[in-house]
Amino acid sequence: MNKADAINNLLCIDVGNTQMVFGLYQYGELISHWRLSTSAHITSDELSWQLYGMFSQFEHEAKSIDGTMVASVVPHLDRVLREACMQVCACQVSFIGDRDVKTGMAVDYKNPREVGADRIANAIAAREDYGYPAIVLDCGTATTFDLINDRGHYAGGLIIPGMDIALAALCKRAAKLPEVSVVATTTLIGRDTISSMQAGSYWASVDGLSGIIQRLHALDIYRDAPVIATGGLASRIYDDMPSISSLEPHLTLNGLYILCKRHFSA
Repeated sequence: MNKADAINNLLCIDVGNTQMVFGLYQYGELISHWRLSTSAHITSDELSWQLYGMFSQFEHEAKSIDGTMVASVVPHLDRVLREACMQVCACQVSFIGDRDVKTGMAVDYKNPREVGADRIANAIAAREDYGYPAIVLDCGTATTFDLINDRGHYAGGLIIPGMDIALAALCKRAAKLPEVSVVATTTLIGRDTISSMQAGSYWASVDGLSGIIQRLHALDIYRDAPVIATGGLASRIYDDMPSISSLEPHLTLNGLYILCKRHFSA
């Protein structure tokens, strides 16, 4: 048995500004996933109890984990998360960005370390499953586009305020507007304040993102590139965006798994 065959249970963690998403992979399959709120003040002991509780709830043995790979955009939680995972799982914890973690993807960015770890994970998964060139649309706290060029390199992208963030900013600055969230709607013309806000925010998101995709597809390199959508808010707009080729809710976790398997098998 080679080393790769012995690596069967892997934990992948996507640490975002709003939520931490955990994915447990067994023999290459995502068998469980769960979300915890990202708390700026959580301690390693508190996170350990939460993580232990999740393993117990899903009836998984935490000590069976062979390795953990993390994509984090919240640097001040990295130490807390590393300590919690080592305490609960007793395995090595690696982060995208660690010196010994080789992504296998060239990054055509002025400063490659500026690229969010989740965006690298998305690009790795998209390239693996869809080839290249490819376009990734990630709808979360921020909305991002990530481009994989015709050489398979990470070629850059766009960063936009997330749909809910943009609407929350409007509510905060306009005293008479109530707090609402972006929801899929067939209404174009609202007949009260809430429906007007929902229609405006939803269709502005759909048409704005569709317009960017149209501009990207007008570039020779990306003319026939598939658009892969992911992120917690992507499912809200998917039905009204035919330019999206595929909806992949676990794209980031899948990218982390690819990297995790490669890293711990080396």
